[in-house]
This record gives sequence, structure tokens and C-alpha cells, in this order.
Amino acid sequence: MSEEYVLQLQHIRKEYPGVVALKDVTLELKKGEILALIGENGAGKSTLIKCCSGAVIPTAGKIVVNGKEFTSMTPQLAAENGIAIIYQEFNNVKELSAAENLFLGRPIRKGIVVDKAAMEKEAVKAFERLHIKIDPKTLMKNLTVGYQQMVEIAKAIQQNAQILIMDEPSAPLTSAEVESMFEVVEQLRDEGISIIYISHRLEELYRLSDRILVMRDGEYVKTLITEESNTQELIRLMVGRELTESYPPRGNCVKEDDVVLELKDVTGNGDKNISLKVRRGEILGLGGLVGAGRTELAQLIFGAAKKESGQVIFKGKEINPKSPREAIDLGIALVPEDRKRHGAMLGISIKNNINMPIYERNSTLSVIDSKKEKEIAEKYQKNMAIKTPSLNQLVKNLSGGNQQKVILGRWLAADSELIIFDEPTRGIDVGAKYEIYKLMNDLVEKEGKAILMISSEMEELMGMSDRIIVLAEGDMTGELSKDEFSQERIMAFASAANVEEV
Repeated sequence: MSEEYVLQLQHIRKEYPGVVALKDVTLELKKGEILALIGENGAGKSTLIKCCSGAVIPTAGKIVVNGKEFTSMTPQLAAENGIAIIYQEFNNVKELSAAENLFLGRPIRKGIVVDKAAMEKEAVKAFERLHIKIDPKTLMKNLTVGYQQMVEIAKAIQQNAQILIMDEPSAPLTSAEVESMFEVVEQLRDEGISIIYISHRLEELYRLSDRILVMRDGEYVKTLITEESNTQELIRLMVGRELTESYPPRGNCVKEDDVVLELKDVTGNGDKNISLKVRRGEILGLGGLVGAGRTELAQLIFGAAKKESGQVIFKGKEINPKSPREAIDLGIALVPEDRKRHGAMLGISIKNNINMPIYERNSTLSVIDSKKEKEIAEKYQKNMAIKTPSLNQLVKNLSGGNQQKVILGRWLAADSELIIFDEPTRGIDVGAKYEIYKLMNDLVEKEGKAILMISSEMEELMGMSDRIIVLAEGDMTGELSKDEFSQERIMAFASAANVEEV
């Protein structure tokens, strides 16, 4: 091994029953560098880093850490050799303090008693090292997501990690928190810590990384020097084809006189006097900052939250769904932001997921028609282009993009007329995003559905919407037609500013 590499993955292969997740992947990480790891959902990135942490045992290949060779890792071996991973889902205990989480599993003791004061003192030092101000006594559940992440990073450094692997670290953070995290990452690099940084946000890679390693379909594609590459090249390497347009074209298919959903002065769940219309064949964008009340409005329409006043009119009739079940039966669907918690049922198969809303309608005396169940699942797996070896595959084993397609297939099978998308492409790579956009276009163009789309990505909002309505702190502050779209106007409405001059 070359002296310059602190970590080498050599010819890593990982097989699961019916699928090869990694095929002969090689990765080399230098001391004090940030190596970006990119690829579409399902490219094998998560499996590869889990081989480093001991969460996954490779079928073949070698892991070399500072010259020491291993055929596989264990979590303990990884920690002993200075490898730490910051996952998207934090490994913390919400009811314990920041200091207690920092020393989780290895508390400082005075005799047999846990020395809380000593842990808090050390925690202050650890946080100061990262130039962050966290009260060590604060419970984790009371910290922002950004600060929770900082505690995870501090914990890794406290355990003397020299190789830090970060999996989509910016996904749950606000823009201010992202900037703080960038500063910490750059500081760690300057201290000689080596970092593998996984992200779908290409602009982050250009800000942080020294080199970029591209994976596709479980295989190593290429490693590029960041400053010598460009985004178009990266996208081509990731998806294996050119994506000439970010947003697929869509003809004007809005039926102006056919209003599928109308809200009249609707108040509830934190929103106040919201009035809007969604027409057949239309994608209505819902913009606003975090906390503006967009998801709250979606919950209200979907029967997951209570309406206090106003009218919800669906296909010409006033409705008042008391539960999501009622909303589904009426023909309203919600594709939620958090696929893992509220969307797909991860522990069951693709077939069961797709058929879930319609079991009642396709059963006789509570006996499921298994032939019909299989036919429906096959139809939507094909229509959605869900990549899987089998319909019996558990949804948790699919990539984020394919999980999103399963949820979408479910609502198409239920014949929903209004589909609410809450952050439809969050955590999904550029290739899968394009596929989701095409599916959304097909829904309004070919199927005559109506879509209400919540998005925090300004470009996505403008690229996919026919009209945009903007909320701020539960109030509707503006409405823009396509020829009025501009980032400045949307931001002005989102911040409830005076937009006359914009």
C-alpha cells in the first residue's frame, strides 16, 4: 500500500440473494482530504460505507486501514482503527443530555459512579474545538437537528476518529446549519482528518471536496479531481446518459374550468384563511420557508389534521375527511416528505405496498384475490419502472428513488384524482429526480390528475409548477402565474416582504 492512503477498499464485492449490490469496487482515501462519493440511488454507496463500519460483511475483497489488511470489519474494529460514520439517522438518545450522548457507552466514572460534571466539562472542550456553542446539559430532543449532528461529529472526534464518513449530512439541515457544518468539515480536513462525503447536492461537492468518486449500478466508474470536473460530466457518469434538461417538457394540459380541489377560507393546523384552487391537469406549486405551514395544509386536506373553519370542496362537493382513510376513499393521496416514517411500509413487500389502499375493494369476505393482487403490482412496477429482482422484495431494501416510485404506484393503483407531493425528490439523485418529474408530468398530461406539490427547492418549484402559491407563517402571501416566476418574487412572498418593487 502507498503511504499516502489511510483507507483502501480493494475489489469489494457484496452479494445478496438474487442481487449483486457491489461489483469489484475500489476506493482510495488520502490523509487530510475530502473524497466525495456520488451515484444514483441504488448505486451501492450505502452498502460500500457499511462495509467500512462493519455493518455489512463483503463477499470478497480487502479493506486496508493505515497499512493493516482486513477481509471484513466489525463495528469495534472500525472504531479501534479510527473509522466513524455519521449516518442520516442519528444514533443518539433523545432523552439524554448532549454530554451524555457524547460519552454514550463509555461514560467517565468516579469509582463506580458516573461523573456527570467531568463529562460536561469534557463536552464543553469538544464543542469548543468545533467552534460551536452547545450547553452540555441540554437534552438532545431540545437541540436543533443541526446541533444534534454536531454532537455526532464531536462524538466521533472524541473517539479519536481519523477517518470520518458522512452520509448525506446536509439533508435534514437548514441553509444556516449547512454553512456551519461546512465550516466544521473544512476545519477537520485542515487538522488532517480524512473524510468521505456522500451527497446528492453537486454544488456541495464543488464547495468541499478534493476528489469525486462516481459509482453506478454497484460498480466503480471513475475518480475525478474536483476542480478539473464539471456538473454535466458528473451527471453523465452517474446516470450513464446525458440529461440535457433538468425538467422534462410538458404541454399545457390544465383544464381551467375543471376544479378538482378548492379551499375557501380554510383555517386549522396552524394555517389561516387559505383560499386556493387546483385544476385537472395542473401542478400547483406550494412554496415557502420551513415552518410556513405547507405540510400542515397538506395534512389538513388529507384528513390527518382538523379543520377549524372554512370549506374544502373536492370535485364540486364539500368534504370534511376525519381521517386519511376517508381522504383516500374520496380519491385524495399524499406522498409524504419522510418516506421512511410516513410513506412506504418498509418492512413489507413491494406487492403488499402497492395493493395496500385497495385490499378492501379487491377482497371477497376478507379473502384477498391473490391473482388480482399480483396483476396490479406487476402493472405498476412496470409503469413506474421500479428496479427490483422480485415483487416480494422488502421496500426497505430499495433505493430512495425506488421507494418513492412504490408510494406513487400505490396511489395510482388506488385511482387517486388529487395527489399531494410533499418534497417529492428530497434525498433522491439527479437521474431518479428526472424520472419522478416525468411520472408527475404523465399523471397530469395522460391521466388527467391534479397535483399539489410542496417543494423547498426553488428551481424545482419553478421548473415543475403551472402556478405557485406561497405561504408564510400560516398565511397565504402570494400567487404567481408561470410568466411571473422568479426566485426573488417567491422569496419576497415567503418572507412576507412587500413585493411591489420586486
